[in-house]
Amino acid sequence: MSTVVMDRRDEIIMRLVHYFITEENYNPIVVNGVKDEIWLENADGPYRIVRINSNNIFNKEQLDFDYFKIDSVVKQIKKKTLSFNVNTLNILLDVNEDLELEGTKNITPVAISNDSNITNEGILDAFPDINDKLLKDTKGIDLIINVTKDINEKTERENKMYERTFKPKRIVITPIIIVACLIMFIITGLLSGSFFQITNGAVIKLGANYKPLIQQGELWRLITYMFLHGSILHVLVNMYSLYIIGTQVENFLGKWKYLVIYLVSGICGGLLSLVVNSSDIISVGASGAIFGLTGALLYFGYHYRTYLGDALKRSIIPVIIVNLVIGFMMNGIDNFCHIGGLAGGLLITMALGVDGKSKVSEKVNGFICLLAYIGVLSYFIFFR
Repeated sequence: MSTVVMDRRDEIIMRLVHYFITEENYNPIVVNGVKDEIWLENADGPYRIVRINSNNIFNKEQLDFDYFKIDSVVKQIKKKTLSFNVNTLNILLDVNEDLELEGTKNITPVAISNDSNITNEGILDAFPDINDKLLKDTKGIDLIINVTKDINEKTERENKMYERTFKPKRIVITPIIIVACLIMFIITGLLSGSFFQITNGAVIKLGANYKPLIQQGELWRLITYMFLHGSILHVLVNMYSLYIIGTQVENFLGKWKYLVIYLVSGICGGLLSLVVNSSDIISVGASGAIFGLTGALLYFGYHYRTYLGDALKRSIIPVIIVNLVIGFMMNGIDNFCHIGGLAGGLLITMALGVDGKSKVSEKVNGFICLLAYIGVLSYFIFFR
């Protein structure tokens, strides 16, 4: 089997593809209209795009046209994944030795003619272990078998992770929260003497977010307020939103992370409301926590943006913007609670992490930012 001879350039391509996919978590992407090129993407890698080009580049005009092609593809990637900066490692396997390779702001060209010892600083700075982990001792049909086997195993592991993340699961926490909010609304209506005219006295008695009482030490109100509502329309709209958004977040992140995100987001929304609004404002409702769940969905979608495609741009972000605009245009809506909940949801999700995606440093940064956020808001409530 080992007597099968492969073209030297094909061996280099296979070794590079094997390294970037199995060691650096890059994934192949389909680019229409290209020939003798391999495009790989890792949204969290030192280079977002690694492109391996075996076409001959003889002069500067060909190199400039090569950059033009890269820019065209990168624009499509930016548009699809809502990215602002996409840096590309452009690996050239057949380039004139006398041609000076000048990069651009977002394109780093690297010429490789022999993979026995890669010395180019542009690639070694980003991938310092590349020389140690290339399959240099394997050739011919054995190289094909090993590369295919390793890539298939990695693909199978990733598919299982995606299946665990996206397959429908039993939703538990969302219905419990909805039932709790409905029960509390019934109790509020009974205390008010009418379900159509909820009184301030009733919601304050049951735990509304009210600054004078919070400052007296009734901190439990930062949790109870998110289970109270001021009208039938208020509770119905919020419960519908919670059902739509909450079931997705619970399915993607798991029930316990979901519960923590819901509660922390509600607390953050309540804190910002206390800081910005006047002392006589009485705040109730689950919308601050729901905006936090939207923030969690936004953070999750960012990490899976290459998998979800246009969903981030066409679904999640427009929903957030539209709801914030409506909140500022209509009276009686505590929009600062929404904003506080949204920020809290982003930070607590960052601290908890997205399975298989978040790095430890990212979680630590999220936790520190969340503590700082809560600390600053608390300072303005209790010490100013």
